[in-house]
Amino acid sequence: MIYFIATRVKNDLIFNEKEGLSMSNRKQQETIKKLAFAGLMAALCYVGYAVFPAISASGTKVHVGNAFVVLGALLLGGPYGGIAGAIGLSLADILGGYAQSAPRTFITKLVIGLIAGLVAHKIAKISADHKKFYIVKWAIIAAVASLGFNCIFEPALKYVWFTILTPNPDKAASAIKALLAVTTYATLINAVINSVIAVIAYVALRPVLFKTGLLGEITSGHRDKALS
Repeated sequence: MIYFIATRVKNDLIFNEKEGLSMSNRKQQETIKKLAFAGLMAALCYVGYAVFPAISASGTKVHVGNAFVVLGALLLGGPYGGIAGAIGLSLADILGGYAQSAPRTFITKLVIGLIAGLVAHKIAKISADHKKFYIVKWAIIAAVASLGFNCIFEPALKYVWFTILTPNPDKAASAIKALLAVTTYATLINAVINSVIAVIAYVALRPVLFKTGLLGEITSGHRDKALS
């Protein structure tokens, strides 16, 4: 599906060049293109949480929704990936009967996307021309950094939420226990599984998306290294 959409986008861009569209129109189409893919990533985030089989460990649901948040950030950048993940997983909470958790979910998934995008695109600039080893290395770093931060940020946010915003001593105490136990096997399983899936998916999709022009043109050097 992603390949089909990307191919269609490339054909549209070629047509636009022939028609001589203005720069502002091209930028507008670029935004529309990213929004379309962000919508697709939001749907994948929802599916990764609500549909794919999940296991429960020490009160924590181990799912693959976060993998698609990171993947969206690697493909589209932090803002688009973060918003896609925030919408998709918040919707999963609401439809799954956990509407009270949706606001916190929106915040935490947005932060995951922003951190992954910051590391991957602002620091490493992985959408440019680089060797495959460089891409894999920085995709791993971005995934680990964002999901590792979330292991601390999510229970910390929950503690603040139930201490200040909607006071609930029992849930606040539970959040503290989770914060102190960030190295438990459930947390590690979640982070590791989602990191692996996100990196593998990105490395597999990146060559296709470069060839179709979704990630832009490679402007310098060894194109075969970026696509190999």
